[in-house]
Amino acid sequence: MREIDYTDYFWQDEKVRLRAIQEEDWESCYISDFDTPARILLECAVELPPTILGAKKFVEDNANFTSTNGRIMFTIENLDGDSIGGINLNSINERNGTFSIGIVIDKEYRGKGYGTSAMKILLKYAFLERRLNKFNDCVLEGNVGSAQMMRKLGCIQEGVRRQVVYVNGRYLDFILFGLTKDEFIEKQKEDGE
Repeated sequence: MREIDYTDYFWQDEKVRLRAIQEEDWESCYISDFDTPARILLECAVELPPTILGAKKFVEDNANFTSTNGRIMFTIENLDGDSIGGINLNSINERNGTFSIGIVIDKEYRGKGYGTSAMKILLKYAFLERRLNKFNDCVLEGNVGSAQMMRKLGCIQEGVRRQVVYVNGRYLDFILFGLTKDEFIEKQKEDGE
């Protein structure tokens, strides 16, 4: 196969590329499931131990944009082609123009701006291609990295849902964030993008 020229590719920026989940991604999914603190922040629960069969089933159910659960699932890779996490567009409400995004970055790649880059690509798609108007998300109390990323993206903290998640013997809050299409466009202009 010829080498792909990604120069003007919508699904890539200077740090990351988004692509369809592929069958060979099961191993990366399996390994990332052993990061209990990250899984708690993502799933709001302590999960049962991961299984190879479970990782393969997840990939099978979501490979090549075939998900039937209303999520558009992507693998995030760096520009060297290494899988570094996953991101999905979810909770899409076409009537009201609202949506959410779920994201996880593998431990060794956190804090390097990969998550913010992937979020910008997916926000651009949701706002400018899907004509959605409002991004709504919640961050579990204690997830400092995700809260910082939301603020960096221009999201506004809209409130707190108190004591809605029970994990590890404690009730935790959800911190609610939101971003409108107009706010996203304005933030892109401010950032010179």
